[in-house]
Amino acid sequence: MGDMEVTRKEEARAEIKIWNYMLGYVKIAVVKCAIELGIADVIENYGSPMPLSELATALRCEPSHLHRIMRFMVHYRIFKQEHINHHTVGFSSTPLSSLLIKGGEKSMVAFILFVSSPTWLAPWHSLSARVLETGNDISPFEVANGKDLWSYAEANPNFSELFNNAMGCDARLTVQATIEGCPEVFDGVKSLVDVGGGNGTALSLLVKAFPWIRGINFDLPHVVAVAPKSDSIENVGGDMFMSIPNADAAFLMWVLHDWDDEECIKILKKCREAIPEDKGKVIIVEAVLEEDKEGDELGAVGLMLDMVMMAITNKRKERTLKEWSYVLQQSGFTRFNVKPIRAVKFVIEAYP
Repeated sequence: MGDMEVTRKEEARAEIKIWNYMLGYVKIAVVKCAIELGIADVIENYGSPMPLSELATALRCEPSHLHRIMRFMVHYRIFKQEHINHHTVGFSSTPLSSLLIKGGEKSMVAFILFVSSPTWLAPWHSLSARVLETGNDISPFEVANGKDLWSYAEANPNFSELFNNAMGCDARLTVQATIEGCPEVFDGVKSLVDVGGGNGTALSLLVKAFPWIRGINFDLPHVVAVAPKSDSIENVGGDMFMSIPNADAAFLMWVLHDWDDEECIKILKKCREAIPEDKGKVIIVEAVLEEDKEGDELGAVGLMLDMVMMAITNKRKERTLKEWSYVLQQSGFTRFNVKPIRAVKFVIEAYP
């Protein structure tokens, strides 16, 4: 094969790739459409391959339009198509479509509706300005929506509800993955403070799975004021930059990526002060970027999450293993280990 032919093939592949980039928004738009129509719910409840005619009737959809939507989703293996008889095919569920079932055990519907909302998508049009600006700390989110993320959520109840539902969805999935993948992390932990624990969703799941743990849900006073009360969890209001309640271990899930290195180190130092010197530890659940792994789907998701951080706030970022090592060492931790879980994130155990 000559060099010219190799070049032509590479150019052809590049052209296909750029078309996929250009039309990348189509996937999330179709998935959002499927959620809004309730396609996954109807097919799951049907219990066997569902003919297009019956699906269209159940959803009150125009059959030819629905056929095109289903053809797209079958191509991307969101649903599968099976023969019912010689003349009819039907659609059935897949592990991927089960994530689109409203109220399902592993549903990601709330998160998908949040990240596909107009408010969340608008900042992406200002990403290049964020990269170019050197003295301006205004995030693309603020440029697009007039307020930073937290102020906008406070002023817009509908967006706030989308945000809170998405965070609750993520907490349930990530904590369950942590419980299933790394139960040994909580061995010997009698008290656990969830730093930035919000409404206590994550901590309530942990103390249910590990009933010997006494939980402390720690967040800003106005946040914990509306958190559900529980016999096994104490809600404590405060500022993690000032002090953190004492416990055998501190737990931080998707908190540290909200802060730059300097602030992250301050938080970790306060965590170190809150745990015993001899047997204490900090349990961090975050993404760990792997820059050198080309073609790795999980690694690609981590890199995309980092782009989300850049678009949404002026300080957020995901970190590589080297960057995690830096902030942990600067915070006074002598050793740490990293464990992958069945989620986008990893569990990091850091010891004084």
